[in-house]
Amino acid sequence: SVPACCSARYNLALLAFFGFFLLYALRVNLSVALVDMVEPNTSLARNTTSNVCPEHSSTINIPRNTTGKKYSWDADTQGWILGSFFYGYIITQIPGGYLASKIGGKLLLGFGIFGTSVFTLLTPLAADLGVGYLIAVRALEGLGEGVTFPAMHSMWSSWAPPLERSKLLSISYAGAQLGTVVSLPLSGLICYYMNWVYVFYIFGALGVLWFFFWMWLVSDTPETHKSISHTEREYILSSLKDQLSTQKSVPWKPILESLPLWAIVVAHFSYNWTFYTLLTLLPTYMKEILRFDAQENGFLSALPYFGCWLCIILSGQIADHLREKQNLSTVCVRKCFTLIGMIGPAVFLVAAGFIGCNYELAVAFVTISTTLGGFCTSGYSINHLDIAPSYAGILLGITNSFATIPGMVGPVIAKNLTHNNTVGEWQIVFYIAASINLFGAIFFALFASGEVQDWAVSGYHFHRN
Repeated sequence: SVPACCSARYNLALLAFFGFFLLYALRVNLSVALVDMVEPNTSLARNTTSNVCPEHSSTINIPRNTTGKKYSWDADTQGWILGSFFYGYIITQIPGGYLASKIGGKLLLGFGIFGTSVFTLLTPLAADLGVGYLIAVRALEGLGEGVTFPAMHSMWSSWAPPLERSKLLSISYAGAQLGTVVSLPLSGLICYYMNWVYVFYIFGALGVLWFFFWMWLVSDTPETHKSISHTEREYILSSLKDQLSTQKSVPWKPILESLPLWAIVVAHFSYNWTFYTLLTLLPTYMKEILRFDAQENGFLSALPYFGCWLCIILSGQIADHLREKQNLSTVCVRKCFTLIGMIGPAVFLVAAGFIGCNYELAVAFVTISTTLGGFCTSGYSINHLDIAPSYAGILLGITNSFATIPGMVGPVIAKNLTHNNTVGEWQIVFYIAASINLFGAIFFALFASGEVQDWAVSGYHFHRN
């Protein structure tokens, strides 16, 4: 095969990696900055902190910067501000996949991140104008980010040779996890030593800078790339020649009737339920139940995502190795990786609810739970490209629309279940997340496929072995 080093396809993976890094940095920075934007007395009303666990917060008070403006938003308003992102995000998933198949993923992904960056730069101004403006700006950021994953999937359908899919996609999407890892503690430090407005200015400016490199260095297909070597172009095109469809219209009916697609939908929904519940509520759990301030320790709240990032990169390499060298079938690898990546987290999540006040163990279990979830990237997450490379962007738009719902409802349901903040209530939250995960894993194992579906190749008439 063609060497990986300095090749056009690995350059694309690397640039995409930085793009998704910034995308997630732009997405999570608000949850850190919001703590500093709100007047202390109006911040989330102190729930009755459970008296189960002893206090063990040992903070040395460093004088912090307090020049940033403060706003008097109550808990409900803060909830709306944090949730508004998903309302924009869910709208552009399917249109994003459809547009990418028409105009190409490069412009769509480029302008998606560019738009998100510009709105991030406008965030301090919007907050100043009023809550409605801030919510609108966040929803618009969601609209911009909604097209990015479908656009990237669509680009990989022309760029990723089948046996390098897990590697290339895991490199590009791992940027999202690392973006979470770096921006959580970094946003905290910026708020601490400078002023919360710089959280938005710094990340927004980096996103604009990335956009220029992307437009300059990347192209939609190997055929249109300026500096790709002849051997690499031939290698990619020949590896994909039986997999792509030439028909111009999208076969909506067979797509929506496809059981392997619904297997991905169910897995994607289930995985995100756990992921979003943890992302939004873990700090609350640590603070209210374990009496341990995760906000003070940005390093510990970032640890699970660092584990997940490592796991995504490594499992991508392992998955392709198993398919290429060990001759395991694609569907076997996808199912095994999805089972590990969904049952593993479920087990450790339930365990985290039962260890009493041992917060070192709690942090360990939650970290292992999130880390094992990284296996899913080489499982259900790139299965769209196995079953329908030509329509991968559209399929991802469909599954990601369903998978955004947990981000909107999961945390709300969890908040309603934990009114009194007892350990028992939190165990129910963990139980629900674990059983949804378990169901998703089993459903995927039963109905997933690793073959290109008949409707996804031109004219339906020839079948691949």
